[in-house]
Amino acid sequence: MAQDSGQEHPLSLYFGIWGLLFVLSFFSYMVDYMNFQGGLRWTLILIFMFLKAGFIVAIFMHLAWERLALKIVILGPPVALMVLVLLMTYESDYTFNTRLEFSGASTMQPVHH
Repeated sequence: MAQDSGQEHPLSLYFGIWGLLFVLSFFSYMVDYMNFQGGLRWTLILIFMFLKAGFIVAIFMHLAWERLALKIVILGPPVALMVLVLLMTYESDYTFNTRLEFSGASTMQPVHH
């Protein structure tokens, strides 16, 4: 009877990734503790969030060892949604600035996200 053997990875890889996730979480919490404000704060929080999510998906969900087609199927829709959200952000700024210009209230500063 043939036995199906899956791909096994050393436990040290998983422990290393767990340690890295704790370090990234520590830095993420330090962003709040150090009281960063504005764009720097949100940029750092998003960078740490995406790094942690990337390591979890790649290692713990075994996506690093899958074929390219499966990676595209899994990661394609979220990337497409992010691009659409970015486009909507630029469109909303354009619409807001156009409304300010044609309403005669161009002295007001536009709201940036």
